[in-house]
Amino acid sequence: MTAADHLKDIFDADRALRRAEKALLDEPQQALAELLWAAVSEAKQLAEQDHQEATMRLQRLADLCAQVPGPRMADALIEILDAEIPTVRVAAAEALVDVAFDRYAEVARAVERILEREHTGPAMGELPWVIAEIAEPSAVPLIARFLKQKDAAMVASAAEALAALGDVDAVEYLEPLREDKRPVELDEYEGEVTATLGELITEVISALLGDEEEDEEDDDLNTN
Repeated sequence: MTAADHLKDIFDADRALRRAEKALLDEPQQALAELLWAAVSEAKQLAEQDHQEATMRLQRLADLCAQVPGPRMADALIEILDAEIPTVRVAAAEALVDVAFDRYAEVARAVERILEREHTGPAMGELPWVIAEIAEPSAVPLIARFLKQKDAAMVASAAEALAALGDVDAVEYLEPLREDKRPVELDEYEGEVTATLGELITEVISALLGDEEEDEEDDDLNTN
């Protein structure tokens, strides 16, 4: 086969993919949601035997689940976000952000459900960043619920997401953790360093209060 033949095959495969996706998404919503949920579970189980195949399936499923409304698919996206494969988590996080911009309540309720189950998987370190990206009014109290996790690294992730959000209202949730002695690994410009969770929290609080002070100074300048 020539290079032109291979290119034609790619175009043909792309057209076939689009047709198949449209036909799939035209199926009854409830049955489709159950099918995709089962496919997510199967793909995650496959990861131990065939990492490449599992990655391909989960990335595609993240895109498909995002196109189907309803709580089942929001749960499925978080299930994909809980995968051990970093590239899959990236795809799931992007899909969740896209869904949340249009259907925030579905994503927020799915986050609340996984918090109520006291889950401890990788998704718990990723979800605060998804919520911060959307920056809805309820973002601070929702992310703050992740500060109650037992895993210090997950708590650190939530604290850093609150710092990125930049809302000073987060300080009241962070204050009780100032003296937390649990060790955490921090990514610094010279490499990873070990600090206590309390030290990280103190830095986050200082940054948030500093931002508030800068805003107040700007307001004073604007009124003068």
